[in-house]
This record gives sequence, structure tokens and C-alpha cells, in this order.
Amino acid sequence: MSTWVFGAIANGVIFVAYLAIAYSIFSGIWQAGQWQQNPLAVATGLIFFTCGVGHGFHLVHLLGPSLGFDAVGGEAARIEFGEWHLWAWDGITAGVAVWYWTLRGRFPALVRGAALFEDMRERQRQALEIHDNVVQGLVKTKLALDLGRTEEGGKEVEETLEASRKIIRELLGEPGSEHELGPGELRREVPAS
Repeated sequence: MSTWVFGAIANGVIFVAYLAIAYSIFSGIWQAGQWQQNPLAVATGLIFFTCGVGHGFHLVHLLGPSLGFDAVGGEAARIEFGEWHLWAWDGITAGVAVWYWTLRGRFPALVRGAALFEDMRERQRQALEIHDNVVQGLVKTKLALDLGRTEEGGKEVEETLEASRKIIRELLGEPGSEHELGPGELRREVPAS
């Protein structure tokens, strides 16, 4: 078997994998309605799309003479991809692309839709929710206690605790949901005091 065949196989795998990655990114941002709000996701999808098309062109050039067209260009491509460093590097790239797809099954919540691209607005929304429901609740509690209104302060503490629990459940995942953390999946860097 000629060595250019290894390059053709690798470029075929890269072509399919990269277009599939681009499709998954584009479909995710389309479903989330983030075409305009998430330019990083759009740019990343376009990178995979354009690279996939480029590797598809390599494949077409390599197969051209066998399919009866572009004999001159195809033979030049076969000579070029006969160099071990080209087909070997494309083989590594194809392996990484396949590895990516095997990892997607292990992290479905992370790669589902546009979740792959953490949106700064979502972090800001979460910070505002913590401020409005936790920090403000603590301020109201302190004010009530400072004014000697212990019953009102106790009520504020209960409401703030419930709001805090709700936010934590949303951030860490409801029990039984696909976002729920399993044992040992998250460890503190510093022990809780």
C-alpha cells in the first residue's frame, strides 16, 4: 500500500469528525438562540468547519486520480502526502478528533449545545441572583437583629437559607438530574472551616 493512502484515511477521518464537531456546535448555539450573543462559539464552529473542509479538499486531491479527475494535481498531492511527517501528523490529528468524540459521551452536560462555551452573562446572572437572594437577605437579617427585631431576623435567616439552598441546588444539579454531582466528582481545594 502506498504511504499516501495513510494520509487519505487520516484526512477522511478528520474531515468527518471536524464537520460533525462544527455541526454539534452550530446546532447547540442555534437551539440556544446564541448566534449573536456567543461569538466565541460561532468562531469555534467556523474553525472546525473550515478545517474540516480543508482536510476534505486534501482527501479529494488524493483520491482524484483513482476517481478519474485531476490526475496532475492528484499525483502531486500523493507525492506530498507520501512524506511520512505529513500523513503521520494527520494521523495524530485524526486520533485526537476520534478521542474528542469518545470524551463527549463521558461529559454530556458539558458538551450539550452551547454549554461548551461558558457564557459570561450566565455567570453575571448567577452573581446577581446570589446578591439579590443571599447577600440582601443577610443585610436584612443584620438590620432586623441590630434593631432588636429577633423574630423578624429569624424569619429573614430562614428565607435566606432557603434561597441559598435553591441556588446551590441549581448550580450543583438537582438529585437525579444529569447535572447531579456523583461521589468524589468535586473536591474542595481548602477544607471547609
